[in-house]
Amino acid sequence: MTDDQGPLVQIGNLAKELSITTRTIRYYEEIGLMGPSKRSCGGVRSYNRDDVLRIKFILKLKELGISLKEMLSLADTFDTHNQIFDTITPQVLEILDQHVGKVDDKIARLSSLRNDIVSYRKRISDLLQNQSSE
Repeated sequence: MTDDQGPLVQIGNLAKELSITTRTIRYYEEIGLMGPSKRSCGGVRSYNRDDVLRIKFILKLKELGISLKEMLSLADTFDTHNQIFDTITPQVLEILDQHVGKVDDKIARLSSLRNDIVSYRKRISDLLQNQSSE
């Protein structure tokens, strides 16, 4: 099956290609992150090039730690036919800046925890060494 963008990819093949489940793809449709899929005569969902790009975009945002709520906000402005980058880019940058701040906070907390663990380990090691030399 094809459309004006070329061959359509069936949901199972697309899920396998992207290492996700068909349920994930259907869920993205259900919550509005994607438009409705095309259906074959047998009811099998199929996706065109723009659909695949959109799913890849969603997966990249997910990988970056962006929430579904934030994605839904971005989905309102992102359209592969009308890539309104002057609208979406500031939103993406703002969300990414927020996530960078969260990552920086987490790194600081982990660094502090690491220092505490190293200090605790040294105290235990010193205590054990002092006991064995007595």
